[in-house]
Amino acid sequence: MDKGESNKISSAAETIALVWHSPKELPFHIAGLAWFKQESVYRRLPLTPNFSIPPAVDDLANCTAGGQIRFQTNSSRLSVKVRLTGKANMNHMPATGQCGFDCYIGMPGKQMYYSTTKYDHTKQEYEFSMFEKLIVGVQNITLYFPLYQGVEEVLIGIDPDADIISPPPYQRNQRIIFYGTSITQGGCASRPGMAYTNILSRKINAEFINLGFSGSGKGEAEMAHIVSEIPNPALLVLDYEANSVSPELLQMTLPGFILIYRNKHPDVPIVVLSQIRFGQELFDRELLELRLQRKRIQMETVNAFREKGDKRIFFHDGEHLLGAADFNECTVDGIHPTDLGFNRMAEQLAPILKPYILGSD
Repeated sequence: MDKGESNKISSAAETIALVWHSPKELPFHIAGLAWFKQESVYRRLPLTPNFSIPPAVDDLANCTAGGQIRFQTNSSRLSVKVRLTGKANMNHMPATGQCGFDCYIGMPGKQMYYSTTKYDHTKQEYEFSMFEKLIVGVQNITLYFPLYQGVEEVLIGIDPDADIISPPPYQRNQRIIFYGTSITQGGCASRPGMAYTNILSRKINAEFINLGFSGSGKGEAEMAHIVSEIPNPALLVLDYEANSVSPELLQMTLPGFILIYRNKHPDVPIVVLSQIRFGQELFDRELLELRLQRKRIQMETVNAFREKGDKRIFFHDGEHLLGAADFNECTVDGIHPTDLGFNRMAEQLAPILKPYILGSD
């Protein structure tokens, strides 16, 4: 067969139509959305929560940060069709991070980045080929949902004769839950896989639940009740200091949040994580003092619980998560980390969190 004929055959194979599948159907697995199994909606909180939540939190719950589509396939091609709830509109975060999907390939703990959806950012619907000529053989696929936009529908397109297989089970059937701020949600990662909770999900073989709410995760008692409804928790991380409004309010909400959660989950480890350093504090003494004051409140709160016998609550200082010397080079705007900043956070947090996880060796 000459080279020209070979190219014709290859081109003909590429024109064969893909078969489209909904990841809401088995054997696909939707991870990171705690109420998906009951409601089949791409949303981070229940549609009708048992407790009243602020309108801003209710709206941000439609952003799909932390959501994952997990499956295995032997398809040589994989595409996605996506219908978003809105258009890309952020001025300090790439549309690939706000509205895109990331594709990672590899078994748990060995996932490697492959591609990110790119599209006309003025549109709410797009189709994108994640890969077209993947080496034949069963591959484990992880698709990360957008961080700052809602997804009305996503479809997965593969070769007509390809198989879809359930993903490998997690090492433990428990959730690691993060409650926090816009930084927790993933602002301002350039693509979904670089949010620090998503990076951690590739280092710790468990399901991660991202409940970061931009400007709106303030430690409300109602949110503590809702978070406590999530079954099979292995660890709860409270990372909402930067949204706490004032030291006085933090001093009120933090003990209350912990008590509500502890009443429902007496044995689940809780880590209170203080915020990263903001670049402006190098020049703004008041901003520095505010962070140090709030850090003291968190440390004192944790110590008070431990003195009363709760030995499963811990404090971790987030001051150096971005590094010590050049932390101010790791953000987009002095506050929200870049991919470099998020990677540094995850690299440091993984070995810190592993010993706390309920049931870990």
